[in-house]
Amino acid sequence: MRFPEEIVSGARTVVGIADHFERLKRVVAELLATGAATERGYFTPSEDERVRQLLVSYWQSRNALIELVVTLHQESSSRDRSNKNRLSDDDRAAAFLVAWAGAMVLVDAARFLRHNCGERPIVRKKLNEPEPHFGIPAGTYDRIQASLTSPVHVWHLYHAREYWNSKKSFLTALAAGTEAEPLVEIAQRLYSMHNVDLQQYAVGRVRTRTQQAKTQGRDLVGRALYGLQKSVSRLISGKFTHIGHKPQLPPAIADQIRTLIQPGDVFVNRKEHAITNYFLPGFWPHAAFYIGRTDQLEQMGIPNHPNGQPRWRQLLDCDSNCDGRVVEALKDGVRIRSLVSPFAADAITVIRPRLPDEVVKEAIARALFHDGKPYDFDFDLTRSDRLVCTEVVYRSFEGLSGINFALTDRAGRKTLAAEDLLTMALNEQHFDVVAAYAPGYSTEVRIHSDAADLLRATLGH
Repeated sequence: MRFPEEIVSGARTVVGIADHFERLKRVVAELLATGAATERGYFTPSEDERVRQLLVSYWQSRNALIELVVTLHQESSSRDRSNKNRLSDDDRAAAFLVAWAGAMVLVDAARFLRHNCGERPIVRKKLNEPEPHFGIPAGTYDRIQASLTSPVHVWHLYHAREYWNSKKSFLTALAAGTEAEPLVEIAQRLYSMHNVDLQQYAVGRVRTRTQQAKTQGRDLVGRALYGLQKSVSRLISGKFTHIGHKPQLPPAIADQIRTLIQPGDVFVNRKEHAITNYFLPGFWPHAAFYIGRTDQLEQMGIPNHPNGQPRWRQLLDCDSNCDGRVVEALKDGVRIRSLVSPFAADAITVIRPRLPDEVVKEAIARALFHDGKPYDFDFDLTRSDRLVCTEVVYRSFEGLSGINFALTDRAGRKTLAAEDLLTMALNEQHFDVVAAYAPGYSTEVRIHSDAADLLRATLGH
C-alpha cells in the first residue's frame, strides 16, 4: 500500500527522531553516571559544552515532532472540511499512527529527563539555562515538565489512547510492509512504558469539561488526532501562536521567482509561526539548494553522471505538477523535492553562486550524492552521514573554484546558519543576491540591490 507523501515523510521523521532520542538518552546516562557535577556542585567547561549540545539537539528534534503532529491533524481536518483531495479512511488511520507514535516518543523523552534530572538540582538548573545563540529562553525545561504532568495534557491523550487500544490490530495490518511499519513497534513499546494513569484522567476530565465539548461531532480517528494535536501543543511552552497558519508564497510572487531562478541557486526562506523556527537563530532559518528543471538537468548530462543516474527516475517522478527540483534537508531527511517545498513559505530569498556552468553541474552532482541521508538534529557539520539544511549547501559548494565557508561556533558546534549564507551574499563573497520577498518589509519581489537592502533590514545590518 502506498500512503500520501505527508504520511510517508512523517513516518520517516518519527522513526529517525525515535532513534535519535535513544542515542541522546545513552549520552545523557553516560554523562550523569559518574555524578561528578552533582558532587562538585557545578559543571566544568567541557561538561557544560556537552550539555548545551545535547539540549539544542533535544529541543530541535522535539520541536520537529510537535510540528509534525500538529500538521497531520491540520491536514486531515482541513481536507475533511473542504472535501477536496479527501484522505481515505486508511490514510487517516495511518496519519493517526504517525502522530501517536510521535507523541509517545515526545512523552518518553520528556519523562526520561524528569526521571534522570528532576531530582538533581545542579542538573536541573543547567537544563533551565538559556542558550541565546539558538533563542532558548531561561526556564524552558521546567515549563515543559509542568505541561507534561498537567491533568489537561493527560485528558487530551485520552481519545488517542482509546483509539489505539481499539484499533491496534487494524493499524498493525495497515502498516505492514510500508514505511509506517516500524511505528507500530515504537508506539507499542513506549505506550506500555508510559500508560496513562486512569486516576489522572479522572482528575483531568473534571478540569477540562469545556475541552470535551470541542470533540463532539468528530469521528473516532478525528477525536484521536484532535487530542494528540492539543496534547503536544501544550508542550510548546506558551510561545507559539497561530498554529493553524499554512505558509505559502502568493501565486504572483511564486511565478516571478520562477522566472528569475537558475540551477545552482540557493533559497533561504522563512515560515511564520513555524514551531521549528524556534531555537534556530535569526529571521531567516532555512535553506534549500535549487538544482533546476528536469530538462535543464538533462542538458547538463546529470542522467549520465554517477550521482545522477541512480536518481534520475526519482527526479522525473518527484512531482508531475511542478518541474523545478531542489535538494533539501527537512526533518524527514535529505530529499529531492519539487519547488512546492521551498515555496511553502511566507518569505524567500534567492542567492546565486559566482560559478561557471560546469562547476554548478559539479555542485548539483555533489548535492544529489546526499539524497536519502537523515536530518542532523545535532547540527554537527564535522560529520557527513547526517545533514542539516545549510549543510547541503556547504557540502555541495565547499572548495569549488575557491568557495569556502566560515563556520561559526554556536552551542559548542561548528555551524553554518542560513543567515550566514545571506551575509556572504551581501558581502559579495562567493554569492550574489538575486531576489528577496518578505511581506513585513515589502509587498513585491525585490531584485539585486533592492533585494540586498531588504535583506539588510531583516538582518539588522
